[in-house]
Amino acid sequence: MTKSTAPECELCDCSPDAVLWQDAFCRVVLVDDAAYPGFCRVILARHIREMTDLTPAERTRLMDAVFATETALREVLAPDKINLASLGNAVPHLHWHVIPRFRDDAHFPRAIWAEPCRSARARGVPDRDALSRALKLSLG
Repeated sequence: MTKSTAPECELCDCSPDAVLWQDAFCRVVLVDDAAYPGFCRVILARHIREMTDLTPAERTRLMDAVFATETALREVLAPDKINLASLGNAVPHLHWHVIPRFRDDAHFPRAIWAEPCRSARARGVPDRDALSRALKLSLG
């Protein structure tokens, strides 16, 4: 499920080790970002550009995965805030960013793509197994 026929899609070519949960419709991957431990992406399995290209039932199903990811991150990491974003400007493959935020991260309260406003406090690697278990409880 981590490969697609689309050429050079970084979302399709993610490491199988990064996958926390998946089914035939979408997958949740843990992004390797030391500055933002716990940063996840919820990636639709097929190449679709926009949410409105999905049926209403598919939109609900994808957002259920986004919300389950947010819930798992809140349970395991207890962040100060969660950011949800669906951009896709550089990679037109429908996906959602689910980003745990902490008041002492380098960009808070700005977006993580902005200029940093401080040095970040080092955080440990999130418990991958706990995140995966929480997702499985929510999503099956």
